[in-house]
Amino acid sequence: MSDPAGRGVVWLGSPAFPDAARDALKDTQLRANLKRATSTIRDKRLAVASELDDWEELRTSAAAIKKRTARHLDHYLVQLEESVTAAGGTVHWASDAAEANRIVTELVRATGEREVVKIKSMATQEIGLNEHLADEGITAYETDLAELIVQLGEDRPSHILVPAIHKNRTEIRDLFAAEMGHWGRPAPDGLTDDPAELADAARRHLREKFLTAKVAVSGANFAVADTGTVVVVESEGNGRMCLTLPPTLITVMGIEKVVPTWTDLEVFLQLLPRSSTGERMNPYTSTWTGTTDGDGPAAFHLVLLDNGRTDTLADTVGRQALACIRCSACLNVCPVFERTGGHAYGSVYPGPIGAVLTPQLVGVENAASLPFASTLCGACYDACPVKIDIPEVLAHLRARVVEQARAERRTPTAEALAMKAAATVLGSPALLGVAQRTAAIGGRALARRGRIGRLPGPLRGWSDSRDTPAPPAESFRTWWRKNRSQKEGER
Repeated sequence: MSDPAGRGVVWLGSPAFPDAARDALKDTQLRANLKRATSTIRDKRLAVASELDDWEELRTSAAAIKKRTARHLDHYLVQLEESVTAAGGTVHWASDAAEANRIVTELVRATGEREVVKIKSMATQEIGLNEHLADEGITAYETDLAELIVQLGEDRPSHILVPAIHKNRTEIRDLFAAEMGHWGRPAPDGLTDDPAELADAARRHLREKFLTAKVAVSGANFAVADTGTVVVVESEGNGRMCLTLPPTLITVMGIEKVVPTWTDLEVFLQLLPRSSTGERMNPYTSTWTGTTDGDGPAAFHLVLLDNGRTDTLADTVGRQALACIRCSACLNVCPVFERTGGHAYGSVYPGPIGAVLTPQLVGVENAASLPFASTLCGACYDACPVKIDIPEVLAHLRARVVEQARAERRTPTAEALAMKAAATVLGSPALLGVAQRTAAIGGRALARRGRIGRLPGPLRGWSDSRDTPAPPAESFRTWWRKNRSQKEGER
């Protein structure tokens, strides 16, 4: 499952997006599940965001904080390491997925344990930690309800916020009934698809793990550089159990998650819950600073993960993607995601943000189809709480894909030749006039009732799914020249 760039499973090696999307579009149940879930979250987000008079000012502030932090990321990461160390924690630096997995495995082995409980974490999914631990004889138990669903089904997450968004509650009920008995506890008897009953079944299923686990693994939503405080926000309380009960806590965090101060953190704690779950605040916001005798874990380890982020930071346009706070607002408004789901992206990071982040983390040559998985409608930019201009980055990455393909190809493609010819024609008024007159004549010959239903030759691919308006009999330039001459004559 490793990606071609050697950076874990951030890129899962699935078929190119067009092929995967074509298969996803045939799944009517998937499309119904996605439409219902995304529209519900979208409506809730709009309602709570509109309550704040300074919502746009908060977005602007968040964008400015992220830009400032990115410019001085080296300084803030060193400050974070010093603060965590001074508070009794230990900081580890991981350049890639392999190093991060090795560090976490060694830390777990040092405790003598063979089981860990986990909080939902995109970073650990990115590096394929669960799979690596399993290969090393260590079992990782996901405690987030949606992640538990995915794990029991040997499935993959399809959404940043709601990893099991592609399943409805009846499918979840059937999965629980079939799989929970394999984890050493009896399968729930007479389980219905009532959401409260499903949540209770998961809670009872995990209770023993919470109470007996000696090691917990988490991600981090934020880390405050000047105090060394790490922050996890969640909605179920499972994270709080993992963060407080086990004696050893290991946190894997992407280096871009650092914020300079608590004042900066306050901005994001207003934006994140509204943008992600449509709530005014997260039900559980956990913060911890190093270790404290008699309170929480006795050992805390922070693994700072690069895994392609430094390379992304070097791209002055693409680096915007590192500002992402993983709220998933862009997924919920994206017409492409709503119809294809997250699996079609073949990445741990689906949707619009995945289309710009994954190619940069693994190299555009290894995910060349993703920047084209968008209509460029701009809805993602309008929804993003930190104002990442995703359409700009998509266009930027598309250009890189095309330039790279052109450099590797010895002979130009038909499309390249057509674009070069178009540039020549559009750059010459005389040639443009000839082309317009020719198109008008040809268009009238092919058109039926003012529409061209099917274009000839290689242009057929365009007209297979759309009608083309017939070219006008007279171009605007001809009309303008004629009417201007008449007006001048009247004077």
